[in-house]
Amino acid sequence: MLDGIAAEGKRLKAVKPNGKREKFVALAESRTRTAIKAIRTIAKLGNRNAYDYSEADVKRIAGALSKEIDALKARMLSTGAKEIVDFKL
Repeated sequence: MLDGIAAEGKRLKAVKPNGKREKFVALAESRTRTAIKAIRTIAKLGNRNAYDYSEADVKRIAGALSKEIDALKARMLSTGAKEIVDFKL
């Protein structure tokens, strides 16, 4: 129960990790869940009844996300430097 979530799905007081591995796991799980939620929020823009967008817009958004995933892999598998976040349609 590193992330403070009980088996029943109820939120409990977070338990502080006591080692580097435990801290990594807790942060990785939390941040990955947050990233997935953000991607799902972006996907909601696919509602054509509410938004007007082109295929080019979709490719730009997907390309930006793919680029960040590639940067994440490179940074975690080596000692890569931080990159600047820059995205515009």
